[in-house]
Amino acid sequence: MAHKKGVGSSKNGRESHSKRLGIKIFGGQHVMPGNIILRQRGTKHFPGENVGIGKDHTIYSLIEGKVVFRKRANEKSYVSVAPAQA
Repeated sequence: MAHKKGVGSSKNGRESHSKRLGIKIFGGQHVMPGNIILRQRGTKHFPGENVGIGKDHTIYSLIEGKVVFRKRANEKSYVSVAPAQA
């Protein structure tokens, strides 16, 4: 008896775990400073006002307020945070 796996089963065992990318807090929702708004690969959405961008292109809030998604004249999507009303 062979003591090795069949070729089909040994070549299939490398599926990576999902990376949980995407929008975490949608437009109009309330955010606190440091909240992750969006996780992405590359800059599909660009940072606007009152948000920061991490080295892995994660966009996060810098202030408390509401999330705003906008497309500008260049057809790129921008994510901003509008300050909360006092």
